Amino acid sequence: MKAYQIEAGSSSLDGLKQVELDKPEAGPGEVLVRVRATSLNYRDQAVVIGKYFIGPLQRDTIPLSDGAGEVEAVGDGVTRFKAGDRVAGTFFQGWVNGHPPASIPGIALGAPLDGMLAEYVVLSEEGLVGIPDNLSFEEAATLPCAGVTAWNALMEGRTLKPGDTVLCLGTGGVSMFALQFGRMAGARVIVTSSSDEKLERAKALGADGLINYRNTPNWAEEVMKLTGGQGVSQVVEVGGAGTLPLSYQAVGSGGEIALIGVLAAPDGDLSPHGLMFKAATLRGIFVGNRDMFDGMNKAIATNGIQPVIGATFDFDQAVEAFQHQMTASHFGKIVITV
Repeated sequence: MKAYQIEAGSSSLDGLKQVELDKPEAGPGEVLVRVRATSLNYRDQAVVIGKYFIGPLQRDTIPLSDGAGEVEAVGDGVTRFKAGDRVAGTFFQGWVNGHPPASIPGIALGAPLDGMLAEYVVLSEEGLVGIPDNLSFEEAATLPCAGVTAWNALMEGRTLKPGDTVLCLGTGGVSMFALQFGRMAGARVIVTSSSDEKLERAKALGADGLINYRNTPNWAEEVMKLTGGQGVSQVVEVGGAGTLPLSYQAVGSGGEIALIGVLAAPDGDLSPHGLMFKAATLRGIFVGNRDMFDGMNKAIATNGIQPVIGATFDFDQAVEAFQHQMTASHFGKIVITV
């Protein structure tokens, strides 16, 4: 079968190679999936250049945590799926519910486990979910990391209520899912970006407030203006250390900051001391578990949500897909068909 591998020790995109591997077979409790589509996350870019938090890869590894396809065969004892089912892999293999297990660094697809950028993959039946009928394989492939992360951020912590306000930083995959989930819950959504064109696209998806952070570096002040001085109920914080000081200012009384990303370099005072006066909280988000994925899928199907795909590449164009992501010019998700 055709697949891609990132070479051990890779520190640049030159380490991503298309290879020919033996087609895997499903063992007891396992499922053979014919992959139809995959999608990229910022994490995948960090993995290929050796900058992910686990360090450079220790072995040749199939990349990408996100993918969807159809079940071709099942191993002995499998009861959750049958041939022909449409499925997606879970980001963490083995985290079904509850809090993250101690083994969490070692059970993620795409690093350190082999990921989804291959014609076929074998996964445990416990590491798969069924995908919504209203989604194509390409749309379903966007869900495992960005979708579940946004769902965890907005729906698994502080209760998001109609009339609340959500702040989404940027227009990448997590932020656009958060925009859609926030609107689904009846919340107002404010979106930031350095591009007026991307902000207009976010507006077309239902964003209520738009802030160009290049034109308004202290965007927290603009957030306060847009909320009548109240601040927002929830911040989907994908910037990390570089944007946290402004997120502390932008969150309102009793609000929550979902700390997700590491996109921006540290800048300013990172002490959360100011949250004390607002009774606000800072909650760490590391994607989510299978139960969250299932709950999100039910909401997507019920509400007819369509994931935002900004660019699609063929399997033989995987390197170009990574290059496109590295330009940071994309809107929503980047998909590779298989």
